[in-house]
Amino acid sequence: MASIQVWQYDLVYNAFSFTIAVMASATIFFFLGRSQVAPAYRTALTLTGLVTFIALYHYVRIFNSWDASFTVVSGQIKDSGIKFNDAYRYVDWLLTVPLLLIELILVMRLSPSETIAKSTKLGLLAALMVVLGYPGEISEVSSTRWLWWGLAMLPFLVIVYDLFVGLSDAIAKQPASARGLVSLARYVTVISWCFYPIVFIFPMIGFTGSGAITAVQVGYTVADIVAKAAFGVLIYMIARRKSEAEGFVDGPGQLATAK
Repeated sequence: MASIQVWQYDLVYNAFSFTIAVMASATIFFFLGRSQVAPAYRTALTLTGLVTFIALYHYVRIFNSWDASFTVVSGQIKDSGIKFNDAYRYVDWLLTVPLLLIELILVMRLSPSETIAKSTKLGLLAALMVVLGYPGEISEVSSTRWLWWGLAMLPFLVIVYDLFVGLSDAIAKQPASARGLVSLARYVTVISWCFYPIVFIFPMIGFTGSGAITAVQVGYTVADIVAKAAFGVLIYMIARRKSEAEGFVDGPGQLATAK
């Protein structure tokens, strides 16, 4: 790994530390929030909490790997000789990216057949996208990175098409109070996911050495916060709105029911 400056090491170190705190607090919030939505939406909230919990675990591993890869010598950051393990990110994404799409499908409460079909299709496409991206991520050859980037973009484009075209009728049938949030969730998914292919090409468009390392690590970290924790808050809000629209009551001294 290229030598980095103190401020670059600290920036990445603090970004990882902040993300651990975000994912931990988000996980607690989502699991506790299950009781505040109707039973039909609790599975979606469970998956939301599971996503941030998986991310929490992997960010602890990423943080520890980053810390072990460098040592401070006379006020300078030196390579410790221990390779930084960036594979933790791809293991995390392989698990969490399909779940992010499935939780959106679940909170929309489609018919059982539609839920299974959409979840299977989008989940497999998401997993394929992550798998195709990894060979490029670990390559230092620009042409190889571009090849795998292009291949990974193919399932990504199919997912975007399905979110905006395939789900348009289902979104139109959502309760008026939640329809805007469901539509917003699609945009947050696509916009936040666009960070990943953009960050991926940083080393191919002029970012080199320690600058590329810093930009990639911070860029992926920001994308993860938006795509998982912030998106999860949207899922929670959709579940709450739909629960209320269906007559769910949640409060002291009241019986929680759902039609």
